[in-house]
Amino acid sequence: MVSKEILERKDIAEELKWDLGSMYANQEAWNKDFDKAMELAKKFEVHKGSVVDSSENLYKTLKDSDELFRLVENLYSYSHMKLDEDTRLGSSQELSDKGMSLMVDVQDKTSFLIPEILTIDEATLKKFIEEKEELKLYIQYLEDILRQKDHVLSAREESIVAQFGEVASSPEKIFSMLNNADLTFPTIKDEDGNDIEITSGNFIPLMESKNRDVRKNAFKELYKTYFSFKNTFASTLNGDLKNNVFNARLRNYKNSMEAAISDNNIPVTVYDNLINAIHDNLDTMYKYMDIRKRALKLDELHMYDLYVPIVQDVDFDIPYDEGVEIIKKALAPLKEEYLTAMEEGFNSRWIDIKENRGKRSGAYSSGSYDSKPYILLNYHDTLDNVFTIAHEMGHSMHSYFTRKNQPYIYGDYSIFVAEVASTANEALLLDYMLKNVKNKNEKLYLLNHYLESFRTTVFRQTMFAEFEKIIHEHLEDGGALTADYLCETYKQLNELYYGPNMVIDDEIAIEWARIPHFYYNYYVFQYATGFSAAIALSQKILNEGEIAVKKYLNFLKSGSSDYPINVLRKAGVDMGTEEPVNNAMALFKKLVDEFDSLL
Repeated sequence: MVSKEILERKDIAEELKWDLGSMYANQEAWNKDFDKAMELAKKFEVHKGSVVDSSENLYKTLKDSDELFRLVENLYSYSHMKLDEDTRLGSSQELSDKGMSLMVDVQDKTSFLIPEILTIDEATLKKFIEEKEELKLYIQYLEDILRQKDHVLSAREESIVAQFGEVASSPEKIFSMLNNADLTFPTIKDEDGNDIEITSGNFIPLMESKNRDVRKNAFKELYKTYFSFKNTFASTLNGDLKNNVFNARLRNYKNSMEAAISDNNIPVTVYDNLINAIHDNLDTMYKYMDIRKRALKLDELHMYDLYVPIVQDVDFDIPYDEGVEIIKKALAPLKEEYLTAMEEGFNSRWIDIKENRGKRSGAYSSGSYDSKPYILLNYHDTLDNVFTIAHEMGHSMHSYFTRKNQPYIYGDYSIFVAEVASTANEALLLDYMLKNVKNKNEKLYLLNHYLESFRTTVFRQTMFAEFEKIIHEHLEDGGALTADYLCETYKQLNELYYGPNMVIDDEIAIEWARIPHFYYNYYVFQYATGFSAAIALSQKILNEGEIAVKKYLNFLKSGSSDYPINVLRKAGVDMGTEEPVNNAMALFKKLVDEFDSLL
């Protein structure tokens, strides 16, 4: 059950808190490293203008860069986590500000590094590596920089673009201010007849209400408000996308999509394959919508009926220690090396478990190359919170194995693979719980949880990705992103993705106006690809055993030592094909059929 009493941090037992003291014992120790970082940043500027003068210069510059950023990441990670313990503390606010300012200052003082590396040609780089054995460590790093050489401008042009960055980000900032600060929504009646003001924060809980009138009123009133600002939202989105198109043309890319996903060396075919594979499997989504309609005993299924639980009156009350034991059993297929490291995490205070007054909400995995892969939780005794532990532990184990096996330069991993390990853990946990469930209702509840993960993370995010693709291409072809065009396009996609068993209410046409991810420049497709890769890997682990586990651990250990598409391919998942998404869809179909047969 959700605890009603929120304690002060001082009243929570030490063993329930993360051990930040293993990073810095006290403020004095942090200050000492801060001063050292400032000194190293100042000294680093001596390399300016001579980075590629010789193999020795190049190696010394890269080595000094590693030392500087490694120290800065320690300082920054500690300062933001310290603030998150209790955001009310002025001392922690000041510490966090210092950590952020240091990061910005160091990035500024080292900004000459990549432009100077880009002046080197392949023949000279090869000669440098032959001369200096230690440079072999940096081959992948240097090749990744030089790969994008054709898309890098002159030093002066790059400086102008960088200075223009704050102006270019204005549309997103205006959207955020309007959406989060200035927009207010009407008041409706809740289940008990009380007045309740709709907010961005309570909209989804209202959409989960068992009372259909509450859901319908919340849905209609929220989107009625967005419609009244449709031209403003269209203008901000139009401005943001024009910046994407401008940058792509400026840097000689074929289009804005290629420019956006080239940082991670992701082929455009990955994006297109995702959309094609989902289109090929929409019939299963249509069946799932029909099941939802029948289960809720509705004559018509509307958009405001999507979030209400199909299976109700199921209560999982799972204390933290019990949740941990369930996770350990669920992840047993990952074998000894993984389980031993995870046990260390649970026993060595990686995790800040309980909510306290002033603590940052939500959950995350964080830390630096030299620290423990910390986890922040706000644990209450719910099933969702057990999945949160598994999810964040997946991130932390990915970080743990990467840092144990890679040098600092490759000690992190791409956003393209960032959600794979966390989602794989959730898939293994669901598989275990479904096999050990106590009764039919609990099994239905878990199946519905799984199906909703597919709907929201694969289908919905792919629909978002397709919307991004269509409107960027429309702009690139000389079209105008009017509010009417955006609404019509978005509604048509909803009709395609949800199918004939769903009434596509007119109000949903404006939903694009409230989605911040459309300002993230081709970001959302990675949720769907990451989920599909995680499902593929978890299925291999369950079905193939030792061989698949070994490949999976190698994936966790790879960091950024290779491009993300190659790292996944070595693990047995080729995101360059439609196969992983199709396999995930095959599992979705199986789960839909099982859910249908049990209802």
